[in-house]
Amino acid sequence: MERELLLECQCNNRNAQRKVYEKMSGKLYSVCRRYLKSEEDIEEVLADAFYKIFTKMNQLQNPDTFEFWAKKIAVNECLQKLRANKELYISLDEHHFESAEINGDNISFEKDILNLLNFLPEGCRAIFNLFAIEGYPHKEIAVMLSISEGTSKSQLNFARKKLQELLINQNI
Repeated sequence: MERELLLECQCNNRNAQRKVYEKMSGKLYSVCRRYLKSEEDIEEVLADAFYKIFTKMNQLQNPDTFEFWAKKIAVNECLQKLRANKELYISLDEHHFESAEINGDNISFEKDILNLLNFLPEGCRAIFNLFAIEGYPHKEIAVMLSISEGTSKSQLNFARKKLQELLINQNI
């Protein structure tokens, strides 16, 4: 992201904010989509994330890290939404899975994986995203979600196992 554009955003320049929104909205939408199922929730969290990005822009110390910083805000907003909906913590033993249906050649592999992630319980999906996609270690995930490291590891293992089953069933 251009330093000058970010500096203009820090001065509440609406045109600069619009340009940043246009450049970042697709990336942050994809982040939110990995955590949330409902389009309504995704749009709400995305709006909250951009509000926080623009109101806290003066806290950004290094403009070179803007995309990472914005992505982290979006992830945190998703986790807050999941906590508010009380969907983050589930009993792994009690959750039943539907079989996933994927629309063959018409959907890209990335969309297929996103579709499969929708069949995971919210807590498992969040942990899978944080560990496998975002690259957070279990220790940080445990702190972020107020769970034990062991719970993070077991839910990741459960998510991987279920994703493998879904992939095998779909021949992906």
